[in-house]
Amino acid sequence: MGTIDYKTHEHDVLVIGAGGAGLRAAIEASSGDVSVGVVCKSLLGKAHTVMAEGGVAAAMGNVDDRDNWRVHFADTMRGGQYLNNWRMAQVHAQQAPDRVRELEAWGALFDRTKDGKIIQRNFGGHKYPRLAHVGDRTGLEMIRTLQDHGIHRGIDFYMEYTVVTLLKDGDRIAGAFGYDRERGRFHVWKAKSVILATGGIGRAFKITSNSWEYTGDGHALAYKTGAALKDMEFVQFHPTGMVWPPSVRGILVTEGVRGEGGVLRNSEGKRFMFDDIPDLYKNQTATDPEEGWRYVTGDKDANRPPELLTRDHVARCIVREIREGRGSPHGGVYLDIAWIKEKMPKAEAHIKKKLPSMYHQFKELAGVDITKEAMEVGPTTHYVMGGVDVDGNTQMSAVPGLFACGEVAAGLHGANRLGGNSLSDLLVFGKLAGEHASQWAKSHSAPTVDESQIGDAHAAALAPLDANSGENPYDIQHDLQEMMQDRAGIVRNEDDLASALDGLAKLRTRAGNAVAHGHREFNPGWHTALDLDNLLVVAEAVARSAIDRRESRGAHFREDYEGKRDDHASHNTTVSQSADGSMTLERRAIAPMPEELSAIIEEMG
Repeated sequence: MGTIDYKTHEHDVLVIGAGGAGLRAAIEASSGDVSVGVVCKSLLGKAHTVMAEGGVAAAMGNVDDRDNWRVHFADTMRGGQYLNNWRMAQVHAQQAPDRVRELEAWGALFDRTKDGKIIQRNFGGHKYPRLAHVGDRTGLEMIRTLQDHGIHRGIDFYMEYTVVTLLKDGDRIAGAFGYDRERGRFHVWKAKSVILATGGIGRAFKITSNSWEYTGDGHALAYKTGAALKDMEFVQFHPTGMVWPPSVRGILVTEGVRGEGGVLRNSEGKRFMFDDIPDLYKNQTATDPEEGWRYVTGDKDANRPPELLTRDHVARCIVREIREGRGSPHGGVYLDIAWIKEKMPKAEAHIKKKLPSMYHQFKELAGVDITKEAMEVGPTTHYVMGGVDVDGNTQMSAVPGLFACGEVAAGLHGANRLGGNSLSDLLVFGKLAGEHASQWAKSHSAPTVDESQIGDAHAAALAPLDANSGENPYDIQHDLQEMMQDRAGIVRNEDDLASALDGLAKLRTRAGNAVAHGHREFNPGWHTALDLDNLLVVAEAVARSAIDRRESRGAHFREDYEGKRDDHASHNTTVSQSADGSMTLERRAIAPMPEELSAIIEEMG
């Protein structure tokens, strides 16, 4: 093997990903008097956190003083169908208010109540108004605040770099190997601890709200390094993404539209969500199906429409309407916020104030004025509840020194995430990951990086460029996305999932023959070829976990087991890489919940 040309960087803590979770982790780690580096695939400020528009869930009780962490904990566990890591759900509910107040102290500007408190709005699955927000640009304000706060802390940022391999020293983590996307030059980051904050896997599906970066990099890096992935069958399809025009299909339409009074209608003008309210949420005493919007919690003061049921349920109801011929002309349904003009003076100004991004998004991209007409929407791949299996207290994986937080980590959300819990998730567990990664780095010596690992990673990265002939990586990616959308999407069955696994094996063979023409500089074909392996790992994890779970629970819906939740299946599904490189699945029992937490669940019904 000849000399490998690469540049070396050394840090105590390396953070991979610069969304909300990565930035919060880097800020916390830097406060521990350690050297911190942050590698991000795109530019700072270009993270999926920005797409979390509706708000950050925290039981502050500013709008309804009955709200508290215990209610938030119970809501999160119920939404996750009790497959959540209960310790993470507890810590999240308890610490979220402090993280929001901390963000405010760092300069975040939230919308206010008349008496000056941070205002909170209703959101799906939350019993009381709980989402602190900035119009419908909450994630953008969060990223702005974290960047402004973090940029002066001596953190080294590596923008437009991609990590392709994690490095190890024996069993422990030792750093990462990657390249800069502009010039294609290789880099090695040596680190005592590594925090994965790489986001989701949306680009494994055809229709997604996720940007091009979300190819499951962190999931695959952890998996190939020896960590387990947990609950990967649970992929959240957000009920409302744009469906027209085709160029913007899948772009998110925030749940905040429904939180501000938007209603879902089919082509007949009917509010179809009243046709399918689970008994768990029904107000059994109501006589009029639409009386006061009081259906969701049975609480007469809650004022909650059925459009704010959990996301998995709303998405399936929309699919039902479309399949049965009651959809909109472009294959969706109608989301109508303009109707509030019947009830509210100055409704047009109210919509523009509360939903400015949505107003401009539809006006500019679809030629629709949401203050006057309904939007066309349909489900879009949005979020993965599954991810790296981490310790609920420290966020460390089974690989010593490897931490994960945000969407790439599993546990908090169980089978289905409640809207708004993603932003509080990344604040709470970004902080904890940064804190414990810093402590780990200070208590361990610098690792040694074996040069042969770098050589192997270098050769694998150059393989598509060294190939004389082969297949276009874009064609392989396109076929993978089509297959996953069709066979492992919102509605699943055993035959489709088995077909997906067969198809993935063939796609892996094709990916091994992918060719990238040209050289390393400015070569998106090469980047796509390198992303394929990550997409194949997460796609197989989803399909293999989904075929094993023979029940419908949360975001995982098996039409061959429709309506069948199996309490004997109350386990977490994990996949890990075996010695021969194949994927091994294991069912893991959920640790018993402490009595004090069980009592909260019972008390909240």
